[in-house]
Amino acid sequence: MSLTSHLQELKRKHEDLSNAVEQAQRSPGIDGLEVSRLKKEKLHLKEEISRLTAV
Repeated sequence: MSLTSHLQELKRKHEDLSNAVEQAQRSPGIDGLEVSRLKKEKLHLKEEISRLTAV
């Protein structure tokens, strides 16, 4: 997998997580820990994207 396609995949996953977090925050029955887990995963992806684009 090339760096470009890997970055595209990471960005797609980040966008999917962003949508999932927004939807979870609007849902009254969702567990706060689940929202926190999604946010941490999203942050991890953002950091990975930043690290790879800084190269």
